[in-house]
Amino acid sequence: MLTKKKQLLFEKQAEIAKAIAHPLRIAIVDFLKDGQQCVCDIAEYVGSERSNVSRHLSVMVNAGVLEYRKEGLKVIYRLRTPCILDFFACVTGVLKQQAKDNQKLLAAL
Repeated sequence: MLTKKKQLLFEKQAEIAKAIAHPLRIAIVDFLKDGQQCVCDIAEYVGSERSNVSRHLSVMVNAGVLEYRKEGLKVIYRLRTPCILDFFACVTGVLKQQAKDNQKLLAAL
């Protein structure tokens, strides 16, 4: 039986997964793997308007994935828990396995 505590944990995990479940947000997380960056550099990297990037950053800050600080007029973002990168490494592993399985399937045809 699923306990209330476990259910709450799963709900919170789903919120975090939803907060990163967008190609632009994944690109932002990837860009921040090397350290903190200002919004201007993040927007340039992902090739999107600052206002759009700020909206995506806000979603990830609210979910606890990112944190920020102000430095004069600049807003600097960083990964709050860099272990989120382990999740993406795992997802890449799943994709590689799928590609291998598809190759085997094609070879069998």
